Amino acid sequence: MVNRDINFSLWLDFIERDYLKNEFSALIEKGIVNGATSNPAIFANAITTSPAYKEQLISLEGKSAKEKYEALAIEDIRTAAQMLRPLYNAGNDGYISIEVDPFLCNDTKGTIEEGKRLFKEIGEPNVMIKVPATVAGYEAMTALMADGISVNATLVFSPKQAIQCFKAMTKGIQKGETYGACRVEGVISIFVSRFDRMLDDELEAVGIDPAKTGIYNAAKIYNMIEGNSIPNIRALFASTGVKGDSLAPNYYIKELMASHSVNTAPLATIEAQLKTDDTKELLPIENSVINGYFMNLEDNGFNMDKIYKQLLDEGLVAFEESFKDMLEQIK
Repeated sequence: MVNRDINFSLWLDFIERDYLKNEFSALIEKGIVNGATSNPAIFANAITTSPAYKEQLISLEGKSAKEKYEALAIEDIRTAAQMLRPLYNAGNDGYISIEVDPFLCNDTKGTIEEGKRLFKEIGEPNVMIKVPATVAGYEAMTALMADGISVNATLVFSPKQAIQCFKAMTKGIQKGETYGACRVEGVISIFVSRFDRMLDDELEAVGIDPAKTGIYNAAKIYNMIEGNSIPNIRALFASTGVKGDSLAPNYYIKELMASHSVNTAPLATIEAQLKTDDTKELLPIENSVINGYFMNLEDNGFNMDKIYKQLLDEGLVAFEESFKDMLEQIK
């Protein structure tokens, strides 16, 4: 759960209308979570499987598929933002994220326009606009933050991406301060478990312990972010759910417990964390240890640059496909 003593935040990586209207408030009131995130895949699953959206979808007949999606998503995000607003007002995070159309990942102008429009239509200050960490996305991050809109940089796999996000956010914050923008924060969402799902079988085959690559990569980026000491830019550890039974369900929360950080996790992962007392800080890890780990990977034929690119490409495509499939189903 949230640990204010070390400034560790836990956000729920899940959005569904009935859940928001019922159980979500208990998570907030008990101090279990102090924020939430969404993405195209989460909304696609919620909208196409939950009966909670049926009535509103009927009322939207005649609208385009994207207009229908946005109407549904905006209502959910606004509801969550209003529930989290007391935390935001108290300076205890209270953010909810919504991602721009995944098909805008290479369109700077389109990303900026849609990010500003969504933020304005939702009408709550504690909304973060999620922007993929692409070349087009970096410029959009700067523009949004300069305009007083908090940003969640998503699909971050490599340290190079994280550095570009950090530079873009810092530039945006500085511009916003010049223009007199209000409170603005940024999180850099480092995807974790996808490394291990991709590599573990190959690593074990050459005698390297599994389920470590995602942790060490996240730890490396965390050290970079913290080393630059910008209070309103934090590492956010994402993709922290566990597949299968080989790892403890809360593995990616426990192993990435760190001050001045956020972990966004699926509901089942949060529930597993609540059953333990795993709250000891395990980050930072010394850079020499991290570098030694990645040198060993390279010595065994693993090209991290290729791995980073593959994971980013797959992530972008997965979000696009989820979004496209959802639009087809609600057309």
